[in-house]
Amino acid sequence: MNIQDAHTLPGLFGQKHSSRDYAQEKFWGKNQFNSSFPASLVAYMSYRGVRPVYLCVDKDNNLRHSYISGTELFGIDPLDDNLYYNFETNYVPYEKYYVGKREHIDLVLAHYDTGQPIKGLEIKLTALPDNTTNMMDENHYSCEIVVRPSTICYMVCSICKNYDTAEGKSRLKDLLGDFPKIRHWDVADEVIPFYPEILAAIENIAKDMHGLQEPLMIQPVWKTNGRKPQLADNCLDVFVWSNLAAIHMCTQNERKINKIARHNRSIIWIYKMLFDFYVYGHFDYDNTINDLSYGTKNDKAFAISGQVSYPLLHSPELTKPRIRKDELKNIILGGGQNMLSPERRFDAIIVNSPELF
Repeated sequence: MNIQDAHTLPGLFGQKHSSRDYAQEKFWGKNQFNSSFPASLVAYMSYRGVRPVYLCVDKDNNLRHSYISGTELFGIDPLDDNLYYNFETNYVPYEKYYVGKREHIDLVLAHYDTGQPIKGLEIKLTALPDNTTNMMDENHYSCEIVVRPSTICYMVCSICKNYDTAEGKSRLKDLLGDFPKIRHWDVADEVIPFYPEILAAIENIAKDMHGLQEPLMIQPVWKTNGRKPQLADNCLDVFVWSNLAAIHMCTQNERKINKIARHNRSIIWIYKMLFDFYVYGHFDYDNTINDLSYGTKNDKAFAISGQVSYPLLHSPELTKPRIRKDELKNIILGGGQNMLSPERRFDAIIVNSPELF
């Protein structure tokens, strides 16, 4: 019996217990599918013994690639009968570190019987190639990655928990360095001269806690044949960013700056939140994001194009993803593809590829 035969109702591989009822069409909308499908892709890869690529940092804060198992990523076997997939919800263990609006994280893995949370993870489903690399040679394809402000919040919380003792806060103070003599953090001209020191402090923190880094963001890729709206034969894979590796997306080898772009602003947010955590024992997420906007909208923290992400993601798995398109039928089950609304490219390609099912 194959996987599809064993599943008569619409569903996604591995999700025995989920906050989304896939028998209902509303849970196949673009916003739900973009997080629920990747969770099942991880579960399927774990079932197949294929480990996601893990982006992490070494003791010198250099970006490195390794691999991470589904069990290491989720903190529990993705196929465990007691695993509950809880989407778009609060990650309670981190709520003590910040005040303000309670931010949802894309996926919380929890024990089904007790509700006890295990891991909280962000998910970014990305197209390969993006529009800055689709005219290049195939081995230079890469993805645009858009990061939400809430991802910065959870990144900072994951750092705070490692300095949440009197000794830890003393160490954090040393790592943050001589606090910049900034009276008005919301005024760009007052902050810009101190940016090199702010960035150096964040890098020192990454070096200090490199042995304690943990997964933060799941980034699945789905690959098309260049600009054509059709899936490549080898079309799916998963990259996982640690909380420290994700910082590399917004450093871009800059030291001195003459204006605050979104990626610079994210570094400043991280520093200010950690500074406030040291002083007050928590940070004010809403006020930091809203007050330190520097004239730029807060709809996203920052975004990097495929040309910028390529040096970070470059790997055999980026050029040739390991999951084939004929395996989609093992992840989307029970006719679930018929409930998709073709509102975005990935949804549309699946809906318009009935032969895969």
